[in-house]
Amino acid sequence: MPIIVPAYAAILALIFAALSFRVANSRRVLRTPLGIGGNTKLERYIRVQGNFAEYVPFALLLLFFLEMQDWPAWLVHLLCAVFLAARIVHALGVSQEKEDFRLRIAGMITTLSVFIVTALLLLTGGILRGGA
Repeated sequence: MPIIVPAYAAILALIFAALSFRVANSRRVLRTPLGIGGNTKLERYIRVQGNFAEYVPFALLLLFFLEMQDWPAWLVHLLCAVFLAARIVHALGVSQEKEDFRLRIAGMITTLSVFIVTALLLLTGGILRGGA
């Protein structure tokens, strides 16, 4: 029974909830129920939330499969922690009106690195175990 990835999934879910509350509150304050109403700060908040929603589920699926293939717990923890940090760094970079491209780029490169490493481990794990 997987226990590592579900713990990180719970943390990521709480972050997603916080990002969602930020969007909802901004919409309430700006009285903008749909779209961005010309507000670039709201647009950033929406994109941070959207980007998070686009990348996190697929990464969790890959990481879950890695844990199911019985890769070492330290490796699963490492990849989950790096992914978590990457998503936080990316969100911090994009959320700022005067965007910090270093944070945005670092978050994106790290996110994609976790995707690639995890995918390669899954492929090699399947091959080594007689699958694929």
